[in-house]
Amino acid sequence: MIGAVVRTGWLNLRRDRAALILSFVVPVVFFSIFAGIFGAQRNKTARVTMAVADEDHSERSKQLLDALKAESALRIVESKKDDPAKFTAATAEAYVRAGDAPVALVIPKGFGAWKIRFDGADDKPAFRLLADSADPIADQVAGGLLQKTVMTAMPEMMMNSGVDAVDKYSGGLSPAQKSALQQNMDQFKVLQAQPATSTQARGELIKIEKTDILGQNKSNVVVALYAAGIGVMFLLFTASNAGGALLEENESGTLDRILTTRVNFTTLMLGKLVYLWMLGFLQLCVMFLWGAAIFKLDLFNHLPGFFMIAIPTTFCTAAFGLLLASFCRTRAQLGAISTLVVLTISALGGSMFPRFMMPEGLQKAGLVLFNSWALEGFTNVFWRETPLQSLLLPMGMLVAFGVVFFLVARMMVRRFEIA
Repeated sequence: MIGAVVRTGWLNLRRDRAALILSFVVPVVFFSIFAGIFGAQRNKTARVTMAVADEDHSERSKQLLDALKAESALRIVESKKDDPAKFTAATAEAYVRAGDAPVALVIPKGFGAWKIRFDGADDKPAFRLLADSADPIADQVAGGLLQKTVMTAMPEMMMNSGVDAVDKYSGGLSPAQKSALQQNMDQFKVLQAQPATSTQARGELIKIEKTDILGQNKSNVVVALYAAGIGVMFLLFTASNAGGALLEENESGTLDRILTTRVNFTTLMLGKLVYLWMLGFLQLCVMFLWGAAIFKLDLFNHLPGFFMIAIPTTFCTAAFGLLLASFCRTRAQLGAISTLVVLTISALGGSMFPRFMMPEGLQKAGLVLFNSWALEGFTNVFWRETPLQSLLLPMGMLVAFGVVFFLVARMMVRRFEIA
């Protein structure tokens, strides 16, 4: 009897395609996504893009810059792709604000002439790290590697400072002693091309001032970052579920009665698109109003940007919901397929975790997903606070995606007319 019950359970599962997909396909898909994101690094530190503004323009600052470029964990950027001019402190900050790099380093004036002090005097020139706290790891990596690079790649600076300290506190070195030390230092410079394996130091060798240029004026950093990701993901679920009304109408025979009236299928689809559009927009407004009231999301100072990106986003998700419904034949199929598709594109598009955590290949691949453009637009509004002109490209892409989704959905539902 137990065997018969087990056999019946497997037969029912095989007949229910929706349950079969949810049981086996969804775990495999998500395992592949997460393994591709986190396993692609192969235990290596992900490269951090760092803009560098050299305000010192000395031989020592150039030497430091070359040493930083040799670090495998850093990708040094000295200018924009379309502008050969080297970064200044202001342009490097703008580069980070635009989301092109998570951190920028400003090498201060006076670095080339500075010597390490061993008498406790605090006259270190302050290096500035301008960070985007959306990536909490980048400034930590950059600061640690900067300290390490000064110690391992610029040892002659430490040696010069040590000789000066010995000369000062020992009563003075003779010319012969200074000459011998200088010869030894020159020989050491020849050997410094050999990479150092590791170093340990107590305290900071150089002074680093870190500034969170994007999150410092926000009352709730987490909400400003992730409100859009959660909102867009649930818009997709709402649109796909509401789009299933078309399948219910077909199964119940209601669709045939509707088509016997003056309403044609194109008009019907447009009406459903407008309904889903309005529903999604109201849902998004309620969520952001709740975020503003409870979690201090700065909504009311960004209303123009919010409307500019919310309207095309909800249009696109509404069209996508109709597209999913048009590919399915039953409501059960829609439930299974929409769960798989929505969770997949949410993971790859940046709703579940930031895209900067992904390998560079997946970050670029995510641009073919419409929700990544929606997240880019909301991020520009609430996090980077860029000019409204920066929303034109995401808006255009979302409208284009939405039009394509609707046209394909209209073609797919012809089977209802033929039937």
